[in-house]
Amino acid sequence: MSHTTRNFRNFRDLRAVRRARTVRAAVSAAVVLGLAVGLGACSETVDQVDKAVNETYEVTYEVTGTSVDEIQFHGGGGKAMEPEIETVKSPTLPWRKTVTLRGIMPPAVMPIALDENGADIACSITHKGKVIKEAKGEGLITAGGCVAVSPVAG
Repeated sequence: MSHTTRNFRNFRDLRAVRRARTVRAAVSAAVVLGLAVGLGACSETVDQVDKAVNETYEVTYEVTGTSVDEIQFHGGGGKAMEPEIETVKSPTLPWRKTVTLRGIMPPAVMPIALDENGADIACSITHKGKVIKEAKGEGLITAGGCVAVSPVAG
């Protein structure tokens, strides 16, 4: 192999090495850019979750019907996923209550009737003038009452 051929081969190898370095640098730059954009989006998502958790909203519960012995509802106390349940015994119907909840805490109202045969119950949850959940039932307990998803969760 002549000296010129060896130099040419080395020159080609040098060009290949430089090209590989350029490609690696470009790929590295793209990865860094992708991470920066991704972390920025992640940061935005975290900010949105923080805002949603701290945001408050009002709902109005309403219970109508006959023979309701007790009404249980989320009144805003406790943690978002472990809300304290407030109770009204022997409520006068129709019953209505507006509460302020926070973040992802689900609005919920559960009328309870001990009279298996005579109860006829309806409940609803309203947010900003729009009914977001309603249910009707007869018998011992309305089937779970009304439980809705927090309007700030979605």
